[in-house]
Amino acid sequence: MRERPVSAIPGFVPLLLALTLTAQVALRAVEPHPAADARELPPPPTAAMLRLAALGEPIALAQMLTLYLQAFDTQPGVSIPFRDLDYGRVQGWLAAIIGLDPDGQYPLMMAAQVYSRVPDPARQRQMLDFVHREFLEDPVRRWRWLAHAAIMAKHRLNDTALALKYAQSLARHADHPEVPGWARQMHIFVLEDMGEYETARVLLGGLLASGAVTDPREARFLTERLNELQAAEKSTPSSR
Repeated sequence: MRERPVSAIPGFVPLLLALTLTAQVALRAVEPHPAADARELPPPPTAAMLRLAALGEPIALAQMLTLYLQAFDTQPGVSIPFRDLDYGRVQGWLAAIIGLDPDGQYPLMMAAQVYSRVPDPARQRQMLDFVHREFLEDPVRRWRWLAHAAIMAKHRLNDTALALKYAQSLARHADHPEVPGWARQMHIFVLEDMGEYETARVLLGGLLASGAVTDPREARFLTERLNELQAAEKSTPSSR
């Protein structure tokens, strides 16, 4: 079969193709883009439902729920800022995951280092308080997250009173050899930052006198801090 020359094509055909292409481009330009609707975080299942769903493998289910919660802020076609999440429900999911795997640390890490970084002081406090409540259930295993919460309260919220509350809770409930000395002594240094030199000096002096500090390097460091506290106390107007 011989090919027909281009000149044999009727003149109206290229014009019709051009008009069709132009119309298609114009329609696509004015056509509304499909909207991506963000789904709201649902309430967590009840403890009874989770026990039933776990099928004897609560840790595996806890890991699956962690992945679900961690990925919830990124949905098809939309990214949800943390500040738009219902933090009451976020806490519920985190608590449910901890209930399935009490020894797991990841939910508390998410609360202390991920969800508490939202630029919203109210939500930050909500997450830090959640960490404190969960710490009280198992202080020796969960001390590091409350220590982080104390640091966050001091440096991000500029709330030394809240930082002191958490630090004092560490000293009171996590007084165990497995918890490092700096965490158990954090309240002393928060008091120093607050200008409560006398209280900090008395606590630090009592700690050194008790013999609880056995590491020579730690004892030397704390002795130096005690000397600094004594000097600072003497230099304050109230001590003159």
